[in-house]
Amino acid sequence: MSGTGPADGARPAAGAGPADAAAPPAAAVPTRMVVHALVREDGTVDGAELYEVAGLLGMTAQQVRLCVKRLVAEGRFGLEGRGRRSVLRLTAAGAGSGSGAGAGPEPAALVPEVEFVRHAYRQDRGLEPWDGVWHAFAFAVPESARAARDALRDALTGLGAAPVQGGLYVTPNAIGPYVRARAAELGVAQALSCLSTRDLAVGGTADPVALAARLWPLAEIADRYEALRTLAEPWSGPSAPDGSGAAAGAPGGSAAATAATPPAPAAGGAVVLAQAVALAAALSAAMVPDPLLPPELLPQPWPGTVTRETAARAWDRLRAAAPAGGPRLFRLYGDALSGPGPGGL
Repeated sequence: MSGTGPADGARPAAGAGPADAAAPPAAAVPTRMVVHALVREDGTVDGAELYEVAGLLGMTAQQVRLCVKRLVAEGRFGLEGRGRRSVLRLTAAGAGSGSGAGAGPEPAALVPEVEFVRHAYRQDRGLEPWDGVWHAFAFAVPESARAARDALRDALTGLGAAPVQGGLYVTPNAIGPYVRARAAELGVAQALSCLSTRDLAVGGTADPVALAARLWPLAEIADRYEALRTLAEPWSGPSAPDGSGAAAGAPGGSAAATAATPPAPAAGGAVVLAQAVALAAALSAAMVPDPLLPPELLPQPWPGTVTRETAARAWDRLRAAAPAGGPRLFRLYGDALSGPGPGGL
């Protein structure tokens, strides 16, 4: 339910790392996301850690160097030193590069944005009941401002609104403040109309549950959580008695089993970080296209709810195994996944 930044060097990760290290399962992880995910609380990224984690995710040193070069050229990071001995420092521009949806000064690549992750978990736990109100947005932007029109449309769909007809979008979530802010940024605030109603009918369909099924591709949204479930399940349970953490039923000693191995208590810090980045990427792949419809409008049990709970357990375990002073990614997502937090979007 949020936009993403450019995916520098996005490519499938290797199935397994070196023989003595457990790499995460294969997943498409953008190199840019790895850099942002490793930002520490003081705004720095350690070069040696970056290259090691990226390597475990199947990325080459050249891939990392090119991504760092782009980020520095864009003004998002400063760079001290070279290669593995370097230190990247998040700039004010990099820290404030959210999607414009009120994310605040957090890395743009940590998608979905933390507040939307928190909202999803509040919904799952029954803390955000739907009030029965639909929020509609209409705009008529001339062809001469096509770029602004397209950007506003992208903002609406990125926030989970569904198109009803040309220039008209609707959602059960109260996203009005984000939409109005984006329209103002684009200079088309005068072309935007907003309406809230409890009486919505589309093509003769008025039942809220039927409307949700008609306006959003629910089966497709549910299917996107399958990859996240597959990745998170081995990490969400207790370690094997011998501390290996091997997933139940995985062929012993195979590359697939090694790739799916949760972090053992003595696992190296880079392995834990690589697994955390892979989990964050899978969470993004599932949640960014998810409109986060209220549970009242979804078929039950909803795969998103079940899978997010599995991911939360996996995240807690990774956070506990992470090295001290690690990336703020653990705090940001950990707080959103485990705590109720403030209500609303």
